[in-house]
Parts: sequence; structure tokens; C-alpha cells
Amino acid sequence: MNAIARGWDEAADGYLDYFVPRFAPWVAAAVDALPAALPDGPILVPCCGPFPELDLLGARFPGREIVGVDLSEGMVSRARERARRWPSARVVQGDATDLAAWSGCAAVVSVFGLQQMPDPERAARSWASVLRPSGWLSIVYWPEQTEEDGPFARVRAVLGGKTSDRTWETRLLTNTPTTIERDETITFPMTHPSAEEFIDAYTTSGPMRARALTEGEAFVERIRTHFLRDTPQGEWRHHPQARLLLARRELSTGAE
Repeated sequence: MNAIARGWDEAADGYLDYFVPRFAPWVAAAVDALPAALPDGPILVPCCGPFPELDLLGARFPGREIVGVDLSEGMVSRARERARRWPSARVVQGDATDLAAWSGCAAVVSVFGLQQMPDPERAARSWASVLRPSGWLSIVYWPEQTEEDGPFARVRAVLGGKTSDRTWETRLLTNTPTTIERDETITFPMTHPSAEEFIDAYTTSGPMRARALTEGEAFVERIRTHFLRDTPQGEWRHHPQARLLLARRELSTGAE
């Protein structure tokens, strides 16, 4: 099994309980960024996880076909539970990097999935390519630096600073048939009961779960110990910054 998919399988319940409520403002921002009048076609949500976008999309675009795509069987299971409440919604287990089969979409929405992709630049290009003319792409993702101080910054420091090549951020949606209408930083407050609860959630129910499976529990304990040195006591509030990209597919598709 793909290590990333297995990690998210094991993280699914904890992610739904811990991170989904805390990420909700960014999900709302991605959905609200879409114009009220969309062209015909489905709305696609790659890297849907437990599909928190669905309730907002379903309420804003009643009757519209909404499709979630995720590689993790565990996440797909929880997404399908949510989709039962929406007759026009469905969830597909599959690779969100390549969506060539989904041409003609009215919109593609993704929140905090892009930075998890093995090749984010290719993924964003694929997402843009399935839009119909005048379709919209709304992406929210964590950039290389989300904050100067706070739990995300501390995780980054504990892991040695820069952990992967992030030059893809400068090339997103270049050479695609889209026009970027908004490119901005959006920030909301996030609160954790304690540093201990945050790092436990991050390593068992967040993006570090796949790495923990690969490197072992000793790695997790080492990261946890280093993270908790000199951290604030009690409730921890911070203001991480995400990047919102809103792009519209051009009427002329000559850029393809």
C-alpha cells in the first residue's frame, strides 16, 4: 500500500475530530471565493479527505453534482458517510494528481491537499486542465512558511527547517489555460488545548503519520521530545497563514 495513503487511512478519525474543525475557516474561504454563477458541470474536490467542503458547496450550489476524490480508503469511507446526506454528491477513491478523466468541470476546489501531493505543480496543472471554459479553480494550501512562531513553525524547526523542495510554489498554474484572479494570504486564529495535544494529533492524525510509519515510533518520540522543550503551557493560540489561489479558465484554450 502507498505509504501516504496508509498514513491517512490511520489518521482519518483523528484528523476528522481534531483538524477538520480547526481548518474550517479556510475551507469556507475557498468555497466563498467561487462566484455564485458557475458554468455547467460538476464541482470536483481532489484530496477531499473526509470532505468538509461538501456541506458548504452543497448548500451554496444546490443540486450541483459534487465529486470528492481521495487516495486514502479511510478518508473515502468518512467522506462517503458525509455524502449520504447529499443526493447529488459522490466520492471516488483514486489518485488526485491526475484527473484527466474529469474534463468539463465547473469548478475544482482543494483545501490543504496540494502540499501533500508528490508533485504539486503537476497536480495543479491537472486540476486546471479539467475545467470547462469559464470554470474556476480555488486552491488553499500551506506555503513554505506559515508562521514565524507557533506550533507549525516549531514542527518545522524540529525537523530541521526546510524539509522539501518548495520551488513549485513560484510556478503554480504557469503554462495553463487559466487566469489568476486572486492570489493572497489568508489567516485565521487556531487554538490547541496544549502543546502535547497538538504534537500528538500532528504525529498520529496529521501529515506526519505517513513519515512515522516509515521511520518508526522512535522517530516520533524524538520529534515529540524536541518539540515540547520550552513550549507554552496550557492553551496555545496562533495565526497560521495559508495561500489562496483563485483562477478562471480562459475562453480560449490555446494555452493547452
